[in-house]
Amino acid sequence: MEELNTKCLIIGSGPAGYTAAIYSARANMNPILFEGIQPGGQLTITSVVENFPGYPEGKPGAEIMEDMKNQALRFGADIRGGEIISLDLSKRPFLCKSDDNLTIIADTVIIATGATAKWLGLPSEAIFNGYGVSTCATCDGFFYKNKTVAVIGGGDTAAEDALYLSKLCNKVYLVHRRDQLRASKIMQDRVLNAPNIEMVWNHVPIEILGTVQGFSKNVTGIQLKHTQNAQEKTLTVDGVFVAIGHSPNIDLVKGQLAIDNENYIITEPGTSKTNIAGVFAAGDVQDRNYKQAITAAASGCRAAIDAERFLQH
Repeated sequence: MEELNTKCLIIGSGPAGYTAAIYSARANMNPILFEGIQPGGQLTITSVVENFPGYPEGKPGAEIMEDMKNQALRFGADIRGGEIISLDLSKRPFLCKSDDNLTIIADTVIIATGATAKWLGLPSEAIFNGYGVSTCATCDGFFYKNKTVAVIGGGDTAAEDALYLSKLCNKVYLVHRRDQLRASKIMQDRVLNAPNIEMVWNHVPIEILGTVQGFSKNVTGIQLKHTQNAQEKTLTVDGVFVAIGHSPNIDLVKGQLAIDNENYIITEPGTSKTNIAGVFAAGDVQDRNYKQAITAAASGCRAAIDAERFLQH
């Protein structure tokens, strides 16, 4: 079994992971980064990203991630495919194993495994993912300016997405399976008083409707079913935003790092430090509020600097 030693092991390859690799490589930490099962993270399924600084004309998320990866490689980061399948944080240096039978001994570890958006599980949802179906209103809302969209969900995220989209779209349907929102009272008041947000109570989506012609795909509507009488109806919409939450990818560290009641890794305020010295968390795996590519990148920078300073003591 091959054994590798590194000052910094980075687990995850979204904006947080790649940025951590850039900073740690420039600090001569000789980082090793494992990309995981989705190299580039959630951004790779975003067709065009227009709110990431440095890309004034917008660019596909996958290409932005490739740019970040290449920048990290330029500074000497050792970027590898595959996953870390076990991680022992009980003592330093930390002992890790990869799915290709490598043993990695790391002085510090940056957890940047991200979060996975929860989906409805409809086959049609997968067909139109990135072509009218999205889990990020702030990422993709601009494309629906002056159009009609539906938001699915009833918590704070759904309420925030609906309010954000109401400033861009002519009409926003907020579809919730119950007869009252789970969102905080202030968010409920804002949603219910927004003139162009229409509540669709007691309904669940059963189909995303649209057209597929070659590589061209367009959402045209959403089919709903009433949760009490099972009657169905169709809303004509140009886009559907699924806002039923995210699941932080914490399987690797569960039971070792402190997590909150929503399974996000807890970090010391203003830092990337976890409850274990030498272990840092960056990106969506510890961010329950913003979940943006730019904030993930910033936290990756912070984690690399925190790791560098830790090694200096």
